[in-house]
Order: sequence, then structure tokens, then C-alpha cells
Amino acid sequence: MIYHKLYDQHKGEVTSVGLIGTGHFGIAVIGQSVIQPQLKVGGIADKNPDAIWNAVEKAAIPKEDVAMCQTLEEARQKWEEGKVIAVTDPMILMELPLDTIVEATGNPEAGAAYCLSAIDHGKNIVTVNKEVDSCVGPILKKIAAEKGVVCTPIDGDQHGALMQMIEWARDLGLEVVSAGKSRDAEFIYDRAARTVTVYCDGGITIPKTITAHLSEEEAEYMETMPSEKMGEYLAARKDLLKELDPRGGFDLCEMVIAANATGLVPDTSLLYDEILRTPEIPMVLCGKKDGGILTQEGVIEVVTNLHEKGEAGLGGGVFLVVRSTNAYSQMILATKGCLSNDAGTVSLVYRPYHLCGVEASSTLLSAGLLHIDTGSREFHQKFDIVQEAKEDLKAGDRMGSDHDPRLLTHMVPASPVDGRGPIPAHMLNGKTLNCDVPKGTIITYDMVDEPEGSVLWDLRRRQDKME
Repeated sequence: MIYHKLYDQHKGEVTSVGLIGTGHFGIAVIGQSVIQPQLKVGGIADKNPDAIWNAVEKAAIPKEDVAMCQTLEEARQKWEEGKVIAVTDPMILMELPLDTIVEATGNPEAGAAYCLSAIDHGKNIVTVNKEVDSCVGPILKKIAAEKGVVCTPIDGDQHGALMQMIEWARDLGLEVVSAGKSRDAEFIYDRAARTVTVYCDGGITIPKTITAHLSEEEAEYMETMPSEKMGEYLAARKDLLKELDPRGGFDLCEMVIAANATGLVPDTSLLYDEILRTPEIPMVLCGKKDGGILTQEGVIEVVTNLHEKGEAGLGGGVFLVVRSTNAYSQMILATKGCLSNDAGTVSLVYRPYHLCGVEASSTLLSAGLLHIDTGSREFHQKFDIVQEAKEDLKAGDRMGSDHDPRLLTHMVPASPVDGRGPIPAHMLNGKTLNCDVPKGTIITYDMVDEPEGSVLWDLRRRQDKME
């Protein structure tokens, strides 16, 4: 990391940030930013005033330093007094002298509008809102560049961390065979009790626990798999642990952004989501010529990490399976700490954490001081995540987010708005079906009515022309 040397070129400068959305990620953004001497948290916006005050408390910002403002005039006055501006109307932040807006609402329609407004007001935009990035990230980046501002993903989320690892590997001349993330829901194996337990979907403070109880013969499949029995072990694990937390659409959201930003592709539309111990990743997620399951290279993937009780897991981290075309260099990878497949022909590089808003400062400082983004070199909408009906759906049914249990998420080639192609998951979110949709059907654009005056849909049309 050479960030500190770059920041030192701007000693004495302070860049100001406004946050829209005070959820889990947003709180961490401001909590860590307030202790960075070159960052000023200048504004916080959320439609819920109680959520703002909760964020202020958790970020350890003194309440007396915060002014809740109802109008732009009041906000400007309190800004001159040096207060942190708190508003329920995020558009007020656009009129304040903030350098960067962090969009963290998680709402695709509102987020698209806030991102576009920030860019139009000459502000950098940092997208915590992966729902927006998964649909219209490339066009927002293009518009920002034309306006002379930065539009960037954020350090700390999985797609941001993965992009940087991929660029690092490619800069070293390594081939990326596969790359992806480990799901937050890890499967923890207790050999003595013959159980596998997952903590999932219960929130930050009260996790939900699900446990699978195994026979002695079944527990054998939780041990490290022999390469010659790979197919048997992979199938057995999925069958035996199918009642545990399954892969959700939200697990593919970050990965479609990473795919669009790096040129990686899905090997299958559902992704494999194999249940793997960490040392098994390079053995499984490589091409068939190297003994793995992939039909091609340059693949985006998701894994569910299996580890024993008391062992470190992957923590929702990210990984690369890489190869050097130079045999001597590949030997170094395989013998100097990288886990490798049996033949030593591919090796694993991984980062066993993603620290959400705790890592956000590097992106905020890069955008505000250095005027550069922390994402990949390119960004093209090659793929979308789309939804298949897991049950019969009726006209009038309202579709939910990528957490909706009625929907199964695929990653497929992107389709333009004007057609009958699959609609991106976060353009479908919140829409009402205008027809019955049988189980097993991919939901398409024509199955919902386009919302009037939608910024998100307008941006998508502009993006279609860009591609």
C-alpha cells in the first residue's frame, strides 16, 4: 500500500464527506472517518431522524457538534458555524460545499437519483449502494468522468476488495483463473459432535442458528476431500447441508459488479457455490485440465466456507485462484505460502475479511484528495443478476429485493430495457407483476410496468446506448 505517500502530497488539506443512509455500513463509514485527520464528516442524511442520532452516537460524534436542519438556509448557516449537518432530505446535502457524497441507502431508485444529483452538483460519488451499481454503475461512472468528478465503488465491500486484488494480480502478470467471495454464512464443523452449524440472517446482535446433525458416515464428507473423490464430496456436502442457509441473490450482487468491472464471467448462471474448506478452493475452482470443475478460465464465483470449530474461516473475504505462465514463478507461488492444487499448477491468494465501512477512508481520501477511484480500470454492463420464480406468482404480486425467498437469482448476459429480456433484479425490486409468472420462469421487462419518471430506468436506457 502506498496510499500514505500519496496522501502526504496533500498535507494540510481536508476533504469533506456527506453520507446518505445510516445503516450498518454507513455508520461504520462515519465512525472511522471522524478519526482521520484529512477527512471531515460534514453532513448526514436519512429519512428517519432517530436513525441519524443512532448513527451519531455509534460513530462517537458529540451530539453538540451536530445540527438537525429542516431547510437549506438553516443548513448553510449551521455549516458556517462548523456543525455537522443532519437532514431528512438528502438533496440538501447537494447544495452544501461537500466534496464527496457516500450513497448508502440500499434503495435502487432513490440511490440512482441521489448519485446523479451529486454528480450534477460537481461532487464525487462513492457507491456503497451496490443495488444501483449492479444496474447502472457503468453509465454513472461515464457521466461522472464527463463532469470531471469521481464515481467509485468503496473499499471494504467485497466487490471493491476483489477488484483491487484482481488488478494487483494482473499487474504482476498473473493469470486469474477464478475469483470471488466467501459468503458471510460460514458452515462450522464440530467433529466430536458430528454437527455443522451456520449463523445467518438474524442481524448483527442476534444471529439465527441452524445445525445439521450427521451420522458417522456422513461426517466423513466434512473432512478434507481427496482430489480423486471431488465430485462425490461436493455432491454429498450440498445434499447433507441443504437445510442450512442457502446462497441468496444478495450473494451474487457484489459479484456481478466485480464481473462487469474486471471481465470475469460466470461458468454457470447460478454459480456453483461449492461448500469448501479454504485449502480446497484452488483444487476445485480451476479448469478441468488442472483437475477442477470449471469449463473455462477467468470465472467469477461464490463459495460457502466450511471450517472446523476453532479454526479461522474466510470471514466473508475474497479470493483469487491464479497461475503464472512462467514455471519458475509458479513454483514460487506453490512453495512460498500460497495454497495450491495437488499438481501445484494453480495457487490461492485470499483475503479472509472485508471490513465494510472501517476500510472506507481509503476510497474517500482517494476521491477527495487524489481525484481517483479505487475500482477497476474498466466498467461495462456485460452481465445482470436476474430472477427466476421459485413458485407460481400471480399478477398483482409485488416483488421484493434479492432477499425475496420466492425468487432464485441467476447471473446472465445483460439485456436492453426495450425488449423481452430478463429484467435486472434491482429494477424488478418493488415492482408489481402485470401477469401471472409460472414457477421456473425468468422474469422479464415486459412482466412489469415501467415506473413513471424513474431515474433508474432512464439511466439504464442511456447505458444501453453506451454499450
